[in-house]
Formats: sequence, C-alpha cells, structure tokens
Amino acid sequence: MNVVNSDGTVAKALSVLDQVTAMGRPVRMRELLETSEFPKPTLYRLLQTLTSQRMLSYDKDQQTYAPGIRLVSLAHSAWSQASLAPIAAPYISALGERLREAIHLAQIDNGQVVFVDKRQASSRFATLARTGQVAPAYCTGVGKAILAHLEPEAQAQALQQQAFLKYTDATHTSTETLVRELEQIRAEGIAFDREEHEAGIISIAAPILTDAGRVVGAVSIATATHRHTLDGLNAFRPALLECATRIGAEAQSWQSPSVPS
Repeated sequence: MNVVNSDGTVAKALSVLDQVTAMGRPVRMRELLETSEFPKPTLYRLLQTLTSQRMLSYDKDQQTYAPGIRLVSLAHSAWSQASLAPIAAPYISALGERLREAIHLAQIDNGQVVFVDKRQASSRFATLARTGQVAPAYCTGVGKAILAHLEPEAQAQALQQQAFLKYTDATHTSTETLVRELEQIRAEGIAFDREEHEAGIISIAAPILTDAGRVVGAVSIATATHRHTLDGLNAFRPALLECATRIGAEAQSWQSPSVPS
C-alpha cells in the first residue's frame, strides 16, 4: 500500500480504511501494523479517528476492527447511485439462473476493474471475485472487454496504469501483447480470460455499450476448467451478448463516474 501525493490525514485515513476492508474479516491492530506504512502511534490515531466517525467499528472483547455502519451506509449509497449494479441486477440474475454459472458485473476505475455485482448460481465452484473486489484489467475478461472499447485517449491512460504482474503462465506481461488482443476483442465483441488471473478459472466477457457506443462496464460468465473448456464457453456467447445489450439499453441516460467519455 502506498499513499502517493501528500493528501494529508484524509489520504492516510483512507489508506488504513482500505487495509482493514481488504482483510475481509475483523482484524486486530497488531495485524494491521505488520503491513502498515505508518508507525504504531500514527496507525493507532487513525484507527481512533475512523472509529469515532463510525467508518470503523471496534469490538472491545475481541479487540478487532471492522467496517462501521457509516461506511456500510455510504457503500450502499454508492452502489445505488454510482454503480451499474441496480440497472443490471435483473438481467444478470436471469442469466445466472438460466446458465447455472457465475455471472460477474464490473466497471473500471483508475485502470482496474471493480466487481460491482456477482451472481453465484452454483456452489460447485467459486471464483475469487466478490462484490467490491478490485482486480487488474489486463488479465480479467471483464477488464479486457472494457479496455478494448475505451476511446483511444482513455485506453492509453488505462494501459499506463497496468502493472503487468504475472499471476499465471497465461498472464499478459507487456502492453504490446495486450494491445494486440484488445484489437481482436474490439472486432469480435467478446473477451476471454484464459486462466490469466486465477489458475483453473476461465470466463467469457462482453462489454456493456450504450447506443452511442460508450462503454459503461462489462459482464462475464465465469466457470472452472473442470466444467468447461474455452471453446465450450462459446456456447454462452448469444446469451451473454443479449444480456449485455439489454443492460446497455437500460443504461442510456446513466453516467458512469469511472469511465471517461
């Protein structure tokens, strides 16, 4: 975690908030201190501030910090107002029930994808993605589907924000190879995750476009390699494209806060 640009106490507090929420469970201060960039007195002060503002809650018995009720309220408001999720909910629910596969809905923010909704219609396998999870754009189906349809200036900026860490043997490690695939994705209207982010997990993804061609997000069907092959995912293409088209039609007047026009 690295706080860039000196934004003072607000940036530091947000950094700590990110650290707590990323744990996915109540966490003790000593655990936070192990990976915190702040010395113990500073970390303690920031935790106290966040707790007093109800952004974090503190369990005295367990001595743990967790997301607070004010943060939950803000998250709900953001989900309702700044997320594509409410518009897309009925369509991804129907798709998940129909195919009995995991459906992911994502938007892009600062070069990364944020999973704003998920339908896990089957308990037979699980993906790492969960609502609120942030993942790299360059090695996810939804991320590549969005990148491929960004306007040139926005795409160039997003590409500069990719870290190109190698998660698996299939992960892109350079802009050059990614750009070649993005050109193909834009032409075909479909992107694939070929075990690029998680070994054993593949997906087929489609961009969500308005009538004007503005990309506002992406939807994917994710599954496990022991259930389907990449070629087999093509059978889902018509249903996926229909879902993306319907969401796009509903999103005509919706203004994404994350994707530059």
